[in-house]
Amino acid sequence: MKTKTLYRPVGLREMELIAESNYRKFPARLEWQPIFYPVLNQQYAEQIANEWNTPDEFSGFCGIVTAFEVDEEYLQQFEIQNVGDKSHNELWIPSEKLPEFNQNIIGTIEIVNVYFGEGFKLSSDSELNNKIEKFR
Repeated sequence: MKTKTLYRPVGLREMELIAESNYRKFPARLEWQPIFYPVLNQQYAEQIANEWNTPDEFSGFCGIVTAFEVDEEYLQQFEIQNVGDKSHNELWIPSEKLPEFNQNIIGTIEIVNVYFGEGFKLSSDSELNNKIEKFR
């Protein structure tokens, strides 16, 4: 099976929910989030995490860049969406397809970078804290 590496910038609370799944799946979207959008390159994920998540209270003033492998054949059903700059490529996964998407993640969801805003406070999950503190 051939896989594709995807990236997803998340805030602290979403990362806590990922940790609760043993780093195997992304949590369900909130009612006002109709699309789950993983991105195709780490640079774009880092830009979002740093510029959008760190100043955002809802994100815990923290931007965490995750990377994960997905079955490449499964991904072929989703068209690549460009949302600005030539490197701003992402997939738009309808929220109702997220459980199926999660089943096609191969291995675990890894933390590859973390950005901290001024209001950041540690998680109540000490194992997660150990993972993200390595990036401070």
